[in-house]
Amino acid sequence: MTSAATSPAVPLADLDTEALRTARDGFRAAYAELQAAGLKLDLTRGKPSSDQLDLSNDLLHLPDGEYRDAAGTDLRNYGGALGLPELRAIFADALRVPPAQLLALGNASLTIMHDTIVQALLHGVPGGNRPWGSGPISFIAPVPGYDRHFSIAERYGIRLIPVPLTDEGPDVEAVAALLATDDSIKGMWCVPVYSNPSGAVYSEEVVRALVSLPAAADFRLFWDNAYAVHHLSDDRPQPIDVLTLAAEAGNPDRPLVFASTSKVTFPGAGVAFVGGSPANVDWIVRNMAVQSIGPDKLNQLRHMRLLRDQAGLAAHMERHRAILEPKFAAVSEALTRRLAPYGAGVWTDPKGGYFVSLDVLDGSAKRAVQLAAEAGIAVTPAGATFPYGDDPRDANIRIAPTFPPLDELRTALDGLCTAILLAEAETLLAAR
Repeated sequence: MTSAATSPAVPLADLDTEALRTARDGFRAAYAELQAAGLKLDLTRGKPSSDQLDLSNDLLHLPDGEYRDAAGTDLRNYGGALGLPELRAIFADALRVPPAQLLALGNASLTIMHDTIVQALLHGVPGGNRPWGSGPISFIAPVPGYDRHFSIAERYGIRLIPVPLTDEGPDVEAVAALLATDDSIKGMWCVPVYSNPSGAVYSEEVVRALVSLPAAADFRLFWDNAYAVHHLSDDRPQPIDVLTLAAEAGNPDRPLVFASTSKVTFPGAGVAFVGGSPANVDWIVRNMAVQSIGPDKLNQLRHMRLLRDQAGLAAHMERHRAILEPKFAAVSEALTRRLAPYGAGVWTDPKGGYFVSLDVLDGSAKRAVQLAAEAGIAVTPAGATFPYGDDPRDANIRIAPTFPPLDELRTALDGLCTAILLAEAETLLAAR
């Protein structure tokens, strides 16, 4: 975390009541000017910008009349349930999943995660002796985390149990204690590289612990490696082979690896991947056999032609980085310039991914987001990064800087900071 207390100015919390009222009145005046500006800006979702989408426009005319894979198979027809082998090979290294154990499917990994949970609820998973849905079900949820993960669980009545997410991954001691005392726990959400929203990267020590902890044979790590290739600097983590570590620990079926090209090419027309142990892959393929007679292999061929190989994928992601790096720098600059002098907030400085996690004064996040919205700046709802939207501290705000143009982003960040300062001053005065 980057400390906001980098300025010699007196933090708001250290001001006497009269000085704090004066500061609040100044923030109110600045906020009134912000409202008068009539802004309509959006920092809510981590979407690629139009400039990023343009990087993949060749997909719109690829594959240039080609419709056969390297083996000569006509990809216009039924079949090929596992997906295009050449595309699976491109992503196998980044995801650390052998190509034979990596499936290329539809356009959304969230859909695969959803279907995996539904199949487990109805039929159970390899190693289990009954369907998950035959009894109470719980999932461990590292926080702050991804709201759409939580929504899947909430939709099917799966109880979510939050545990703290550190800079190196979930609090292993907390996870171990839960697994030892609660046999309803069947899964855990994981975003191991550039976690949403904090940007945390799981360490090998934490991963070894997660695959080794005593747990039921049908306990699964939902390993959502959504940002495995989404680097923002040259300081890049080494990919961790969770499948090999799990096999070495005697729990080969524990991880289910998910990923997609949603933030590599076109979110609405990409390719999703799922990988796992041979037993898990066989189980997934059997389940898919009654849903589909094969994925969109022509779209997969388009992606293979665009990216070509692992080096082509890396070069493509460098072009994304050139667009995104200045935006994340703008977040750091704005928070440091506007919040740091007042001791307001701590935030992450991610080396990749799509988000910045900002913690403001306890009890002021919802108010800050409300103020921002009323000034025309949409921000992800406070609490969205916690199960059931319940942040017990009311402190976390997720910033998604990727979508707006850089000038709009700077304006939105400046306005958000004004809202945060006013909310913090109000919260401190209310406690006096």
